[in-house]
Amino acid sequence: MPAPSPSLPLQQALAVAAHDPRTLTDEQAVALLGADGEDLERLAALADELRRRRVGDAVTFVVNRNLDGERVGADLPHVRELVAEAVALGATEVCVQGPVPERAGPEGPLALVRAVAEGAGPGGVHLHAFRVPEVLAAADRRGSTPREFLVAAREAGLGSVPGTAARVLDDAVRTELNGGVPDLPVATWLEVLRTAHGTGLTSTSTLVHGGPETPAQQVAHLRLLAALAADTGGITEFIAMPSPLRPPSARATRALHAVARLLLDGSVEHVQAAWPKHPADLVADLLRGGADDLGGLLLDGTLDPAAGQEAGTTLTREDARALADRVGRPLRQRTTRYGEPAPA
Repeated sequence: MPAPSPSLPLQQALAVAAHDPRTLTDEQAVALLGADGEDLERLAALADELRRRRVGDAVTFVVNRNLDGERVGADLPHVRELVAEAVALGATEVCVQGPVPERAGPEGPLALVRAVAEGAGPGGVHLHAFRVPEVLAAADRRGSTPREFLVAAREAGLGSVPGTAARVLDDAVRTELNGGVPDLPVATWLEVLRTAHGTGLTSTSTLVHGGPETPAQQVAHLRLLAALAADTGGITEFIAMPSPLRPPSARATRALHAVARLLLDGSVEHVQAAWPKHPADLVADLLRGGADDLGGLLLDGTLDPAAGQEAGTTLTREDARALADRVGRPLRQRTTRYGEPAPA
């Protein structure tokens, strides 16, 4: 009797994905992550058809501005000016990346939230800020629980928290990535996001891939995100980001985005093709393989272009239009929570 084809598990996984991706086993999801050649194209097509059924054909983007919390967090008048400029340029979202410096005092993070709201004026702006470690640090410095801080921040104007700092949701991998020192435990990371969702805040979700993690650990990470999102309804999108330690191949990146679309079906609606992290050709391939969103334009402005961590990295509306045109789909501006922006 001839030996079974080594591609048989992959063919079976593709068949299950075509019938009902929610019934995929972990082993089948791992097989899909290894897809290449014609199998990868079939996987991408399945993910793209699922994307079309779930969220339609629009390629979406949000107009936003990033601010470096460490750089501007203690200069609140400057924050107000930067936010006012961003809103005048059409931004509906301001992201604060990184911690607010200790010199801003125990109430510094909340003061920053209020400054953003004041700078936005009566039209308002959505503030996306405070990763899980920063939530914990902010709560600790003001002597409150994470929930108390998040409630206060939401009342002051916080709209959502980043799902970054997740790396890979596996404690052994996190320890390895942290130089052998235990990192923030997976259970704590999940609990803080669950708490944020419980206060009415939404979050993104992420995976940094291409490092020491295995395909099975990538699948386990996606399962944890799917379970959290199914429980809380608080995750707006998934973003896969390449590891700076060992950038993954285009093949692996395409397979991961497609598998994410399949495994997150029913719990996380949107899959982002993070344009700052990939060449344009790969972004287009991701949009053909399950992704529906480009993320933010990352406006710099002219008042202080270096105020954000990703200064000098901007996508114009024309660039976004060109990417959407490459995949033959319409382009649509969105809000942070994927609604329609208010008329200018």
